Amino acid sequence: MDESTKLVPGWHWFALGSAFFAALTALLGKVGVSELNSNRATLIRTAVVLVLTAGIITWRGEWQAWTPTSNRAAIFLVLSGVATGLSWLCYYRALQMAPASRVAPLDKLSVGLVILFAIVFLGEPLTWKVALGGTLVVAGVVSAAL
Repeated sequence: MDESTKLVPGWHWFALGSAFFAALTALLGKVGVSELNSNRATLIRTAVVLVLTAGIITWRGEWQAWTPTSNRAAIFLVLSGVATGLSWLCYYRALQMAPASRVAPLDKLSVGLVILFAIVFLGEPLTWKVALGGTLVVAGVVSAAL
């Protein structure tokens, strides 16, 4: 059975896993930043992600030699890492200052921004389903945050 005929394509499971673990991140992080500086908490979280990811790559035998053709990809991954770090720093500081039930929904404005940026910078098409879904998410974020 190919990917297009499956009831739930494989990538959906990873996206749902991401949502599930992001929810745990908010709850566990809220408790964690209650007794630590938010920047220090972000450093601990980042170190855990580094060790966990290195362990998975080792376990799966996915270490690869660096090639010159991957320089462009590396630049974008470094920039993505900078954006991730800044996002996490802001997120943990917000969790330290406000209830997780208010911070997490506002963080999901990223959904609308991703749609907008994907259209503008990646040339992805804006379908009616994406426009409607994005609008509903943003409307839900605004209503939950107010």
